[in-house]
Amino acid sequence: MPTHAPVDSFDALGLAPSVLRGVRDAGYDSPTPVQAAALPVALDGVDVVGVAQTGTGKTAAFVLPILDYLVKDPMPGKKRAVRALVVTPTRELAIQVTEAVAGYGKHTGLRAATIYGGVGKGGQRTALRNGIDIVVATPGRLLDFLGEGVLDLSFVDVLVLDEADRMFDMGFVKDVRRIVAAVPKERQTMLFSATMPPPIQDLARSILYQPETIEVGERRDPAATVTQRQIRVAEAEKQALLHHLIETEAVDRMIVFSRTKYRADRIKKKLDRAGFDAIAIHSNRTQGQRQRALKGFEAGQYQIMVATDIAARGIDVPGVSHVVNFDAPNMPEDYIHRIGRTGRAEATGDAITFVSAAEASNLAAIEKHTGRRIDELRVDGFDAPRMAEALANPARRSNPSGHKSRQKQGGGRPGGNRNGGGRSKKGRGNR
Repeated sequence: MPTHAPVDSFDALGLAPSVLRGVRDAGYDSPTPVQAAALPVALDGVDVVGVAQTGTGKTAAFVLPILDYLVKDPMPGKKRAVRALVVTPTRELAIQVTEAVAGYGKHTGLRAATIYGGVGKGGQRTALRNGIDIVVATPGRLLDFLGEGVLDLSFVDVLVLDEADRMFDMGFVKDVRRIVAAVPKERQTMLFSATMPPPIQDLARSILYQPETIEVGERRDPAATVTQRQIRVAEAEKQALLHHLIETEAVDRMIVFSRTKYRADRIKKKLDRAGFDAIAIHSNRTQGQRQRALKGFEAGQYQIMVATDIAARGIDVPGVSHVVNFDAPNMPEDYIHRIGRTGRAEATGDAITFVSAAEASNLAAIEKHTGRRIDELRVDGFDAPRMAEALANPARRSNPSGHKSRQKQGGGRPGGNRNGGGRSKKGRGNR
């Protein structure tokens, strides 16, 4: 039960004058629903779980309390230290949050730095060494700097995890737990997410202390905007089926998932020979090669990107209309991560899984994990022999396809210190 009443104006919040001035300069007179509900809680120093969609004004719901706290409770003397940390899943979101900090905080004298990968470290190192109050970062580069001793998080009073469900989709939850373990236990923690799947609920329970939950709008199934289908197909027909789908489906951008690096390259080469614009990314590619491939995919130079699960962790490309599981994943969790590449930001998407006879048990495991049947799409000319029997009795067939040569292409990968929670004090007023 919420214990803080929502407000209907920024004046009623008691914000520091320099922060309120920044809000006014931004042209805002009254808070959005998520701001009206979350700001009184966050300003009181209480841990927050905010369930709200992108575009609801949630960024200000945590940026304003950070600025207000740092202005009202400055470090002694002229010393600067990182006292607020915001973790985001993508560099685009990190930049957006930093811009909000700069806008609302332009009269405060506070300094913020954005830390993300894919670019050189020199400028980011210099910013940190010059003294920073607020760091907005993506998990990978943040952990790099922690490992190098460039970043000290021992003074962090406020930790924010923004778009936590996207961090789960992108495979960052373990990284987030490592980051949480690096900040003081006595802190305020705020977690914002458009949805609350079980892994995010577990994360919230383990790192927040007696949080107040703010929920604005209806919760959505993480895959509610994705149409999920499966096609039963003979292993030898998968490549031809992929070409058929590209030609017959309304494909804007497509990501094709393969189990292995070798297989990804082979799929890409066959797409090239068929006249499709494709690129492959996997762990054998350098960071620079991957970045160039992603930029080309985003820019429309390539319509299709073939990827392995590990290489695709952290990919967030807008406008992906289709995800094709060329190989049904061995782990149901990987299925969730894969289909999460489409249906983003209220857009709709299609996820299509190719299921050979040998992959019947994979499909059964996915359906059990997700609690839903995946609709079958029948495509003329691509009916797999014995598929109905294999899917009906997946446990009876250890290698139902009999394709011994395919064993080399299968495989794939098998299958923190939890911070016990927010501050022991209630509210920041007790500091």
